[in-house]
Amino acid sequence: MDQLVEIRNLVKEFHGRGLLARKRAAFRAVDRVSFDIEKNTIFGLVGESGCGKTTVSRALLYLDPPNSGQVRFAGTVLGELSGNVLRGYRRRMQIVFQDPNSALNPKMKVGASLEEGLINLGIPKSQRLKRVEEMLELVGISPSHRNRYPHEFSGGQKQRVVVARALTMQPEFLVLDEPVSNLDVSIQAQIINLLLDLKDRLSLTYLFISHDLNLVAYLSDRIAVMYKGRIVELGSTEQIMERPVHPYTLRLFSASPSLHGTIQSNGKIQESESAPGHISGCPYAVQCERKDSSCLEQEPELHDLGGGHLVACIHSGKTNPA
Repeated sequence: MDQLVEIRNLVKEFHGRGLLARKRAAFRAVDRVSFDIEKNTIFGLVGESGCGKTTVSRALLYLDPPNSGQVRFAGTVLGELSGNVLRGYRRRMQIVFQDPNSALNPKMKVGASLEEGLINLGIPKSQRLKRVEEMLELVGISPSHRNRYPHEFSGGQKQRVVVARALTMQPEFLVLDEPVSNLDVSIQAQIINLLLDLKDRLSLTYLFISHDLNLVAYLSDRIAVMYKGRIVELGSTEQIMERPVHPYTLRLFSASPSLHGTIQSNGKIQESESAPGHISGCPYAVQCERKDSSCLEQEPELHDLGGGHLVACIHSGKTNPA
């Protein structure tokens, strides 16, 4: 397999501000995360809000560098590159954020927003204008609208503009961080179809991040389920959807609207009121119906159930939840 992105034991920690906060233990938002993304595929990262999905994406792009671990892009270790060389690689890796309203400068015409990255690359004005118009047309926006301001576009159109801005850099890899969660359902389908069309047309590779398991399953070739900074289950879409194993993955299924449950509008699942803030051992143990004393003492590592289906649960071989 031709792996475009390889992540090994990625760790990202945050310290509070102020003298007292710095003396406390750091908060580990991403805890030893590892996965690969094969070229020209879609890798889905799913989990509730606050589990560390966006932090993973920012760390792997080195927008917010990890504390430890390794990220390889096309075989190159990003952490070993100097600032100038890393910037050259970053043009090959772009991100589409959740909220187009905050992603676009309201005081800049959209054409100027799309030109910014090209200006930094030293591309002549005539070539910049041609590429901007090509990218706008590619995402379904009339090139003549490049002189409009963001407030003159609908939410779906603004997200198309954000996608076009990412594409002006001619990337190989796109991180799509909840790209449709702020849009109406009818518009979501249009943007998803656009992203699939662009992937095929431009031979792109995607990391698709969402709290919506059904949407991730519809788009992705492989899926990783994330909980409190860790990958708890990883496999092909077929493995995850037809034979989910980890108790948290099963809980996501029960919260999915199409599977006789409900999920909160902010993507969060209601936590147990009696759950303590921290335990040693499995981070999901306090909410797990399978837990026993060993779960509170032993932190599970990902292990292969066969065929690349990985799960972090010490009881995964004792039950068959399918």
